[in-house]
Amino acid sequence: MSVDQATVRRVAHLARIAVTEDEVAHLQGELNAILAFVEQLGEVDTDGVEPMTSVIPMTLPLRADVVSDGDYAERVLANAPASEDGFFAVPKVVE
Repeated sequence: MSVDQATVRRVAHLARIAVTEDEVAHLQGELNAILAFVEQLGEVDTDGVEPMTSVIPMTLPLRADVVSDGDYAERVLANAPASEDGFFAVPKVVE
């Protein structure tokens, strides 16, 4: 796949990146090199290769899937500018 200069301008517009006319040719070469590398990766034979989550074998620690409130109400309310009866106190905004 090859990217032309119009595509470079379109990608820059979509990404909201200001690109001068002098930079378009350079970016075209950069994008074409990236796409060539991705195409090269597509040629790698991955048959029989198990998906991995890490480069070293490991098991993730699991915890019980139980519902709780965290039991941190006092610590959470300590961050509030004002609290009342265990709740955040906020100014009234609707009359």
